This record gives sequence, C-alpha cells and structure tokens, in this order.
Amino acid sequence: MISYIKGIITGIDHNHIIVENQGMGYGIMVPAIDTWARWVGTTRQVFTHMHVREDDISLFGFSSQDEKEIFELLIGVNGIGPKVALSLLATLSVVDLKMAILSDDAKTIATTPGLGPKGAKKLILELKDKFDFDDMLGGEGEIGDVSDVSDDVISLTASGLTSLGYSKAEAIGAIRKVENADTYTPEELLKQALRKLI
Repeated sequence: MISYIKGIITGIDHNHIIVENQGMGYGIMVPAIDTWARWVGTTRQVFTHMHVREDDISLFGFSSQDEKEIFELLIGVNGIGPKVALSLLATLSVVDLKMAILSDDAKTIATTPGLGPKGAKKLILELKDKFDFDDMLGGEGEIGDVSDVSDDVISLTASGLTSLGYSKAEAIGAIRKVENADTYTPEELLKQALRKLI
C-alpha cells in the first residue's frame, strides 16, 4: 500500500494530478482539481489511497490525512464508489461534510453531483455514529477561524445557539464566520454569531 507520495506536481490532466518522484510520474485522482492547480511546480506531500479492482488500479490523492480518512469511510458505504466520494469532497469541505452528517442535513449532501437524496440519507445513516459533535467543537483545526478559542467559549456559545432552536451545524457554522472570535467572551461571541444567522 502507498500511504503518501512526496514529489513535484508536474501537471494536471482533467481530474488527476501528475506527481514526479524519483523519475516516476504518478497519476493521482484528486477532489477539487482547481485547488491543486496552484501547486503545479511545487513539492507536495499527497496522502494516497490505492483502489484495486479486477480491471483497474487507481491512486486517489488528498491534501490531508483527515481528507483521506473520510474518503475511506465514504467508499465503505454500500453504493458510494470512489468517484462519488471524490465528488463529495469536491463539493463540501471535510468539516462541512461532517457537520451535514451530524445534523442529518441530507439536502446539503444531495447537492453533490452523482448522489441523490436517497444516497445522501443512506450515507448519513451509515456514518453518523462515526463522528462526534463534541470533537467538532473542540478539535484542533476543525473550527476554522475559531480553532484558537478555548473549548469552554465554543461549547457555551454553541449550547446557547442550540437552546435558541438552531441546529448544531448552524451553530458551528455561525461561530466559524465570526472574525477574531478568540477576543470575545461567550456572551459577546453569542451575539456576534447570532448576527451571522439573521
């Protein structure tokens, strides 16, 4: 198994990148090809998943270990193949996808090309127990702009928003949109987050 490849991104062709490592060029399919386009000519570490079928061996690449892990969870769902999983990760960020799963937001997930409402509901049903909302609140780097805010401030603010009737996904989404969130008390952050929800 190839866990990752570190090399120069020498080009892009449709839905895959070409990574050169020790004289070999690896064709690696990736989500969000436009993101990778800006790294052409640079050395990058690409986390990889090798997918083997009777008639094909493919490499799928990701910019983070977290993205790779959620891809592997997605393809473990019956009916979700690698192409649909890539499409999901091109449509939604890892954090947004986890939030949509945790909040039963099938409508957001179903916006993915190649995945209808039934597939979205099935995905939620099979993966909901794989994620923990408390980890989303306090996980390092998971909250975007509020990753440096203490867990207590985030938890109190999110609890305040959910007690007002907002979903957990809406609460975290609003907190993430507040600039300089780490300078606020829970009460101030709650007011700022509410403004993002109006």
